Amino acid sequence: MKRCFENKKKWGKGLLAATFTVLGLRLLPYLAPVKAQDLIQNDRAIEFRDRHGLPLGTLLSRNQDHTAVVPLDQIAPEFLQAIIAAEDGRFYQHGPLDWIALGRAGLEALDARQMVSGASTITMQLARMVDPTPPTVSGKLQEIWLAWRMGAGMNRDQILHAYVNRLPMGGNLYGVEAAAQAYFGSSAKNLNLAQASLLAAIPNHPNQLNPYEHWANLKRRQRYVLEQMRRDGYLDAAQVERTAAEQVTLRPRSSDLLAAPHFLFWVSPQLPPDPPAQVITTLDRDLQAYVQAQAQAIVQTLAAHQVTQAAALVVDNASGEVLAYVGSTDYFQESTLGRNDGVQALRQPGSTLKPFLYQLALDRGLLRPNSILADVPTAYAIPEGRIYQPLDYHQQFLGPVRVRLALANSLNIPAVRLLERVTVPAFLDHLRSLQFEHLTQDPEFYGLGLALGSGEVSLWELARAYLTLAQQGTPQTLRVLPGASPTPPAQPPSPTWAFIADVLSDRYARAQSFGVDSVLSLPFPAAVKTGTSSDYRDTWTIGFTRDYTVATWVGNFDGSPMRNVSGVTGSAPLWHWIMLHLHSQRDPLAFDPPAGWVQRPICALTGKRPTSGCTPVVQEYLNEAALAGYQRGEAAFLETAAGVGRSPSGSEFPAQYDRWLAQHSALGAAQDLKIVSPQPGGVYLLSGPGSSPPPQLEFRVQGGDRLSSPLQWVLNGEPVGLQREPAFFWSLQPGDWTLQVSAGDKIDQVRFQVLEEPFQPDRRGFSLGDAP
Repeated sequence: MKRCFENKKKWGKGLLAATFTVLGLRLLPYLAPVKAQDLIQNDRAIEFRDRHGLPLGTLLSRNQDHTAVVPLDQIAPEFLQAIIAAEDGRFYQHGPLDWIALGRAGLEALDARQMVSGASTITMQLARMVDPTPPTVSGKLQEIWLAWRMGAGMNRDQILHAYVNRLPMGGNLYGVEAAAQAYFGSSAKNLNLAQASLLAAIPNHPNQLNPYEHWANLKRRQRYVLEQMRRDGYLDAAQVERTAAEQVTLRPRSSDLLAAPHFLFWVSPQLPPDPPAQVITTLDRDLQAYVQAQAQAIVQTLAAHQVTQAAALVVDNASGEVLAYVGSTDYFQESTLGRNDGVQALRQPGSTLKPFLYQLALDRGLLRPNSILADVPTAYAIPEGRIYQPLDYHQQFLGPVRVRLALANSLNIPAVRLLERVTVPAFLDHLRSLQFEHLTQDPEFYGLGLALGSGEVSLWELARAYLTLAQQGTPQTLRVLPGASPTPPAQPPSPTWAFIADVLSDRYARAQSFGVDSVLSLPFPAAVKTGTSSDYRDTWTIGFTRDYTVATWVGNFDGSPMRNVSGVTGSAPLWHWIMLHLHSQRDPLAFDPPAGWVQRPICALTGKRPTSGCTPVVQEYLNEAALAGYQRGEAAFLETAAGVGRSPSGSEFPAQYDRWLAQHSALGAAQDLKIVSPQPGGVYLLSGPGSSPPPQLEFRVQGGDRLSSPLQWVLNGEPVGLQREPAFFWSLQPGDWTLQVSAGDKIDQVRFQVLEEPFQPDRRGFSLGDAP
């Protein structure tokens, strides 16, 4: 008897402890309740307009979550009935947790040995919206705790109000009001039963029930919602059938976003805390539409090459104002990740950083405008015992190349060798001074590959840096809201910036890699640079005139490679079309020459004053240091280690060229017939009319001395010589020339040009140069 009493006493204590524990847990939320004012949504609609007052779109929120808040009495009763029936039929009969539903779900799970139905209440769903937690036991306990706190601080209507205004409604839409406006052009108050039941179906799986993408799925879920409403007494069977069969018309997808959605969502968070209801921007809506259409066109053209996306930015040089901002071909195209913003996305820029490397080297006196760089086989030891061997895009070595040709043709090896001379830390500091804000790693992280785009930058950052280049080094800020004045020059611009602009606008200098009349060439002065990241993942084209800077990108947001698409075939056509459109009414002025620099004829092989032994002679700008060496007759090899190698014309080269010369000679020996002078695409200068004696150009072939037949030379279709010697001289005459040589069944041909002094840049915008 005593033992029985003691057992009852123990059970009583246990029951009492359990009771106090449960009561404590149940009362504890009242010590930290979540009240309605804690969940207030302060977002309000902001209307954006372009620089001319034309509407761009209205955002119901200051971020990409398109939302609007309305009170319960401004929501159709049919929607409230539908959402409660579909998500929590006993919402007004239970607390934050529905213990009956929990028990039923548990029994069903035990019977089926898997989860059959959920027991999540509207309050628990709201807790998950406010504070998302991982789908773990601890996450679920946190969700229940927050739901209890909400139940302690709010009544049923307050919870329902917070819930329906946060419901995920597909895409970036949140809340019933935003969904009603977006899908039906209606307010939530004026929804009919068919519309209301469709909207109430979406939150169950917003991505798979998006009306624009998965209409059939949504209609099946609507039928479920209607059946739940019939179960709860809101509808009868006839109403269910009639509503399910009713035709509902969706509003066009982008009705509230007329133009530049990426821009609107990007600029909205940057507005002041209390922005006006209407915001005027710097965009030009008509230009935006044109650029958007061209971005879509280039992607359609290149679709067979596995290209899915493009982005573009257009800037007014004088003000720094952004005139067009295209983040993707279609913001709403989920299959190609259209919501990604290609203007702000970080990608590897390929060769687009090279101009800033050359400018820095020139500015610091590590390079002269007439320097000769080595495009020869090069290898570097890198960590983990590996070897880094940069290659040019065409996988050939050109030997001695001038600065102009190395940059204009985007040669990789000269750039890497130059970066070694400049040092990676110095170049990285220079790029950061140009506001490349995302190059945050240590120099060792990037290494010499920084010259070729090993860091990640955005199209926005590239456009800003090239705008600085267009403004001759004056730091620039891109502006999206009118009112601020342009940045005044802090100091006199360095002529090195003007020289880089001159090189990038030289169509003949880039002829070796791109041809003279490629899409990079415009009928007016324009500087341009392309870039292609590894494995054809990104293509870039950034360029400018005196009036505008345009930056374009073509690629894939998922990082997949394109099929044999480079900068000149991917992003360059888009750049070309935009530039022609911008200047359709007026050609821009020519670029200013480098202040204080002079033009002189130089030997294209050595960079020094021409001699009788140097046939390829070109004009080049010289700064003070280069002019002094020029007047002393010094060669301009950047790397001057003594060597004994000699070119076919007898010019002596430093030791760095020995291997290249040996390979070059071996190549020549194996060639049956090859014109080595003039060079393909070469441009030669004729000093004024009536010069006496007229300068001469050497016509020379390799391999001709091993042929039994005489050499037949033909110039522009007219025979000019029949001889066995491999070379002779021709008096220069202005014009475009095609030279052909043949011997028996062997034949070779080159094209070149002779220009007459004084040379004035025409509306095509190039300075004198030749192709390597």
